[in-house]
Amino acid sequence: MSDEDRKIRVGVIGTGQIGKWHLETYFTKVQGVDVVAVCDINQVEAQRVAEKYGIPTVYTNYHEMLKREDIEAVDVALHNNLHRPVSIDALEAGKDVYCEKPMAGSYIDALAMFETAQRLNRKISIQLSTLFSNEIRAAKELIDAGKLGKIYHARSTGFRRRGRPYVDGYGSATFVQKDISAGGALYDMGVYHIASMLYLLGNPKVLRMSGKLYQETAIDPERFQKSGYNVEELGVGFVRLQGNISLDIIESWAINLDKFDGSVVVGSQGGIRLDPFGYFWSEGDMVMNASADLGDFAWRKGAIRPYNDAYSGPQQHWIAALQGRVPLLPTAELALNTMLISHGINLSEALDREVTTEEVHQKSVSTAVHIKNQ
Repeated sequence: MSDEDRKIRVGVIGTGQIGKWHLETYFTKVQGVDVVAVCDINQVEAQRVAEKYGIPTVYTNYHEMLKREDIEAVDVALHNNLHRPVSIDALEAGKDVYCEKPMAGSYIDALAMFETAQRLNRKISIQLSTLFSNEIRAAKELIDAGKLGKIYHARSTGFRRRGRPYVDGYGSATFVQKDISAGGALYDMGVYHIASMLYLLGNPKVLRMSGKLYQETAIDPERFQKSGYNVEELGVGFVRLQGNISLDIIESWAINLDKFDGSVVVGSQGGIRLDPFGYFWSEGDMVMNASADLGDFAWRKGAIRPYNDAYSGPQQHWIAALQGRVPLLPTAELALNTMLISHGINLSEALDREVTTEEVHQKSVSTAVHIKNQ
């Protein structure tokens, strides 16, 4: 059997909501993976999940799982502030790591994860599912072909009318508690949209950031009291990037509007809007607007391009990269820069001014939480 055909033996740490999503994807959509163990401090739930999928081994102590030489990769499906300690322990145990977004609860923790992987020559990937959407793949193809010319500005948008976890009726209260989640709209959904725009821009160096955070929309009083809600429902920011590029951000969990226009990238020769997808340019004195059949685009990719299955989703890509079928996309680098921006917006809010990348480096404090009894 060639390396490209071999199955990657994976252990999943965390069998809560996120862990269940990851497992469902592995078992229904990913070729070339063999999930051989799960771990959770809730042994009853871990055992129930293992039985559902036929996973042979259950652990309550992830260190015991990491001792297994036959497990080569670990999926970290835990709350944000648990990402750093568990991921670094896995990397140091000789495992490659796939981690749920955001990369960590603070920039300094994400940086530690990235630097550990670099030092140990291990692979680390962050679940940035939007990179594999038809819109991002089509936009990247146009940009790589030079259709936009010199890119100079992008806009990252994420809209929910009423989508705050727990207080608006879904999910657990842990998503809105800063000591566990580290942040609200920017950390939960903004990571997808900001990282996608950085990917299209070529992930340039972040220079300076300013922003504001808001929690103003009315909340059911009982839910608010029970939740311990102390994170933002709306985050806005402006980022100056190397190469005379700017990025503006608006990310909403709740707002009294019907919609935002979709994220955009604009250049000297053309521009792209992601939702609804459009490509805009000029031909002499004519302004040109084009739509695209993204369904046909995706079908053709699958029908005639080699290894296209490796770009159908983040976990599919992760396993294919471990098999050596495709190079690993720089999800960790993108997630790290996204953490820098999100942390910078929070720091700007606290200081009421624009901040630099250097200031975020200096002022970022670890929010990492170690699992008890481990």
